Amino acid sequence: MERLWHCQDMPRVSKDPTPIAAAPARQATIRESNLALLYRLIVDAPAPVSRAALAAATGMTRATASALADALLAGGLIAEVAPPPAASAGRPAAGLVPARTGPAGWGLEVNVDYLAACVVDLSGTVRATVMRHGDQRDREVGEVLDDLADLAREVAVPGLKPAGIALAVPGLVQTPTGRIQRAPNLGWEDLEVTERLRKLMPEAMLAPMVGNEADFAALAEAHAGLEDGATNADFLYVSGEIGVGAGIVLAGELFRGSRGWAGEIGHVTVEPGGAACRCGARGCLETVAGLEALQRLGPQAAATALGRAVAAAVNLFDLPAVVLGGVYARADLAAVLVPGVAGALAEHVVSAPWAPVAVRASRWGEAAAATGAATAVVRRVHAEPAAWVGAGVA
Repeated sequence: MERLWHCQDMPRVSKDPTPIAAAPARQATIRESNLALLYRLIVDAPAPVSRAALAAATGMTRATASALADALLAGGLIAEVAPPPAASAGRPAAGLVPARTGPAGWGLEVNVDYLAACVVDLSGTVRATVMRHGDQRDREVGEVLDDLADLAREVAVPGLKPAGIALAVPGLVQTPTGRIQRAPNLGWEDLEVTERLRKLMPEAMLAPMVGNEADFAALAEAHAGLEDGATNADFLYVSGEIGVGAGIVLAGELFRGSRGWAGEIGHVTVEPGGAACRCGARGCLETVAGLEALQRLGPQAAATALGRAVAAAVNLFDLPAVVLGGVYARADLAAVLVPGVAGALAEHVVSAPWAPVAVRASRWGEAAAATGAATAVVRRVHAEPAAWVGAGVA
């Protein structure tokens, strides 16, 4: 079945008391930083922004701001739009917005029972999504990547070219190498796939990215919150499929942990001595709240176990909101899981009497991880625009 929609490391502490001289910033570095600052303002602006407004917001001279804007235009990262009707005397200024053509992010996902691909342009708009359902368990990695390559081509949109590609997988992914340590529900272990992804899309300028599917889905949710004006700076995203994963968003950024393995809520023990899990342990959350368990036990049993596991995370991180995604966001399941989890949080979260935790279903459904993967590529372009404007940045 297929569906297609178009539309740092910590600073090293020296034990040597001798002062260390800091190298002065190169002129090119200052220019790159100013370029990124200007681009970020354009991307975050709720409406088209003029060169004069950019100069005023940054303290740059009008000439410098204009030259940087021209560089972004030449690099295909922004576009100029017609000015609104003049409200006073004087010539109205043209506005600048993120480009809807040119570089874009390609996101791919392999999950247990489907593959997905998504394209997101530099404005953050989802331009196309493709999903192909089918069991991916214990398939050869090469076969799966070949199918993803087909989807990547199928999801292409005229006028857009890949700035980079990101792959979402349901398992442990090392940061920053992108090595898949273990994806138990796929039968994958100790895999390096970034070079294969590079060959899949050799025209992309950015190096391929690989990450956990729940992390990428949480990123999509955070981005959507910014789009509609909601406050989505801190929340726990819980993704339900055959397995159960979580993404933690703090101050608007993903918390991945020291090695990139944070969020494995599906392998929190909720039934000591319970059913065997594919990870090798027993009584994991996914054995009672994963899709197969949902079908066997019903959503009410899942809601109780899920609520207790989520409550532990909320108590630990003091999170004000929980978003249920993947199959948990399906209307029939969300109708039971959302109030069930909310009830468990009210009972088990110590701060709930003074600060109730909001619980809602994701707006993205199954497409969340592929959308978040594509969004991660776009965020890299936003952060490092100099690569697209060449050496002639003013």
